Amino acid sequence: MTVWVAALLGVVQGIFMFLPVSSTAHLVLTQHWLIRQGEPLPAPESPEMILFDLVVHVGTLVSIVVVFRKSLTRLTGGIARESLQWASARGSAGREMLFLRLGLLVVLSVFATAVVGFTLKAGFEQVFAHPTLIAGTLSLTGVLLWWTDRLQRRPLGLRQLSPKIATIIGVAQGFALIPGLSRSGMTITFALFTGLKRRWAAEYSFFLAIPTILAATAVQSLDVLNGDGLGNLNWTALAVGFVVSALVGIVSLKMVLFFLYRANLKVFSFYLWALALLVLFGFLDVDIMYGK
Repeated sequence: MTVWVAALLGVVQGIFMFLPVSSTAHLVLTQHWLIRQGEPLPAPESPEMILFDLVVHVGTLVSIVVVFRKSLTRLTGGIARESLQWASARGSAGREMLFLRLGLLVVLSVFATAVVGFTLKAGFEQVFAHPTLIAGTLSLTGVLLWWTDRLQRRPLGLRQLSPKIATIIGVAQGFALIPGLSRSGMTITFALFTGLKRRWAAEYSFFLAIPTILAATAVQSLDVLNGDGLGNLNWTALAVGFVVSALVGIVSLKMVLFFLYRANLKVFSFYLWALALLVLFGFLDVDIMYGK
């Protein structure tokens, strides 16, 4: 993989990671286009290319850290402090431990995602072979985003975030494995449906991405190391993709937050519906697009 190709894929990931339109679908589409142009890339479904996709996803986690650095510092510091207090009190909490509770709820959400993902992953991947279904999931995402803009002001803050809500958000993230469903779109949408305020829906969604993507990257890294290695990839390409996706992701994340806080996610609905029509009427070759 050349440096410019790694940079291009980093840009694609950085732009679409936070836009609620499925970054993985756009990455795969770009990879197939590059292969048709003669670029010697591994197949998008190969272990080494999936690892590259995950590495640029990790790059966009840097964007989350930069944009939400104050909230993340407060959260992680609070978890560490309250964990020590809980341990010193031998499990007897004398007061509310908000940050520790939030950390445990994130773990619960990740667990719910893992259950859905491991249970239904094979079935989700079959959707790639059916253009009509992909057009449907893209359209559904557009409808959900449109609907969130019509919701009344949400009443719940972080203190009202319950295990039930955390589980619902985790399950929604698991179903985002279905082609055409965006991870950020699904988690933010269902967080809003449960009543979370827009700010906390966004922050919880993006905080949840950190352990989820890191865990997936670790698992995929082991698969690659235990297999044939990086193949046509190299460490330079991985590094370039990582850095570019992080830088572009900062701008993309700030843009999404701008629209979300102003209840204007429906602007992305039009894009999704247009893309669904292109897929449905064959203007995008989904079989080629997803290597089927």
